[in-house]
This record gives sequence, C-alpha cells and structure tokens, in this order.
Amino acid sequence: MIIQPTPLAGAYTVALERREDERGFFARAFCRDEFTAAGIEPDLSQANLSYNRLKGTLRGLHYQVPPYPETKLVRCVAGSLFDVIVDVRPESPTYREWFGIELSAANQLAVFVPRGFAHGLVTLQDDTSVFYMASEFYAPGSEAGLRWDDPHIGIDWPVQPTVISEKDRAWPDHAG
Repeated sequence: MIIQPTPLAGAYTVALERREDERGFFARAFCRDEFTAAGIEPDLSQANLSYNRLKGTLRGLHYQVPPYPETKLVRCVAGSLFDVIVDVRPESPTYREWFGIELSAANQLAVFVPRGFAHGLVTLQDDTSVFYMASEFYAPGSEAGLRWDDPHIGIDWPVQPTVISEKDRAWPDHAG
C-alpha cells in the first residue's frame, strides 16, 4: 500500500501496490502493520457496502460524536464517485476545511477518514458501489452531520447532487 497524507491533518489517501502477472493483479487493500507504521489507527470493527443506482446520488455529510466517534477507510468498488471529508474538530489547524478526491473502480484509491471528520460523497456515474470499514459500530444516538451545500464550508462538488435523502437535506449549516 502507498499511504499519502492529504492537506487535512490526520487524513490519508491509500493506493494499492499492485503485483501483476498474466492473471491480473493482487494487492493488499488493508494492512494493520502498514497503517500503524504510518501513524494511523488501524482498529476497524464494521464493514459496509453502499450501492447507488443513479449518477448524482449524494450521501452525507455524516459523522459520529463521542462517545462513538469513528474512523473510516472508504473505497469505490464499482463506478466512480467524488469523496469529501470535512474536519469538524474545533481544535484542529484544518478545522472546517474540506478535501475531495475522485474514487473509482478504475483508480482503486481509498481514503482514510480520521475521527472528527464528516464524510460524504456524490456518485459520478450510475451503478456505483462503495465499500468502507469503520472503527465503531453505528450508534444512532451519536449520529451527526453537515448539509452538503453548507456555505460556511463551500464544497466544490463536480456534479450537482440530484438524489438526496430527506435526512441529508435537513442537516444544519456548520455555523461560521
């Protein structure tokens, strides 16, 4: 794996280090030892799969607050999407900053999302699937979120979201 820091403190991209031959390739998508060596908490408790039928489907921006804040390792396994993380840690030097990257089945990149970050995505094509692992189990009482079009954050989405759940439409602005 090739682990690279993003501009946001504690967040990383993870590229596959492929071993190729006539059959195709093999690569580790996760390795506890390599994550630990990079200073990343590798404790993952739950794996999730999200299938999205239509281009323009938005999910997020979601996070969990204490006592169940979570880390995530997010990878697109079919189709493509624009993945966004927002630092919501008031004490962080990158507080309220966002980072976005295209994840796709073709580029095989992943994003490590640390505790204290909101996470969201918009699909860039139909039939897009996202596989992600989380350090905590889903805890409805600790669920929080930000609105995708929050003017205090100003995310530059590459496509206009067209499929948005009522819950995701109702998240508040992150007050300036």
